[in-house]
Amino acid sequence: MRRTKEQRRRTAGSARLLAMLPLLVLALVLGACSKSSVLSTNADDGPGTNTVPWDYRIQEGTVGDLVGSDMTVLPDNELLPNDGNYATGQKIWTLQNMSATLTTDDNGRNDVQLSSWTTLKSYPDENAAKTDLENLKVSVTTDVDVVGVYKTEYQGKTRNFAVVELPSGNRIKQPVDDARYGKLKDAKTTSVVLEEVHDFEDYDLAYAKFRGWAK
Repeated sequence: MRRTKEQRRRTAGSARLLAMLPLLVLALVLGACSKSSVLSTNADDGPGTNTVPWDYRIQEGTVGDLVGSDMTVLPDNELLPNDGNYATGQKIWTLQNMSATLTTDDNGRNDVQLSSWTTLKSYPDENAAKTDLENLKVSVTTDVDVVGVYKTEYQGKTRNFAVVELPSGNRIKQPVDDARYGKLKDAKTTSVVLEEVHDFEDYDLAYAKFRGWAK
């Protein structure tokens, strides 16, 4: 008799577990969906940290002291290899870069930490430096997916926003006027201008920045 009651309890427990399985699956699905965010700048929607190339610039300088095979560059007195065999007092140009560390939390929101400027290379003339810069920061026009548009209201003022997904999978939010809002409301794709910032040492590694609507 005692074994019969035990068996009944096990059978009832199994039945309750089977009945709860659809609810558990639904909860897991909803939990996974809640992690996505229009503010996410990472291709994956989960938490993590990525370091990406962020920007480049060209600076004019003057060769200062020569230290062995190196040189100082004024006005910052930065020590660099003297690969161009420059002389003291000679005008040169340098290419500098800045990287960004993007940290995404569990809610898909990002914290962006920018590095300081780092000098990568020296040039005897400005045109040579500009040639490298044009290859590292490339403007492209492409079609991207429209995730959606929405309106917000604060103190009687209404603002429109559009969310698009870049080819890398990054999603960005941009304010739009009423005309653009109307164009994107039912659109699946739209044309945008992107700036691809390529890594100096690994050109295939790039970060795309939104630079405007193409039309």
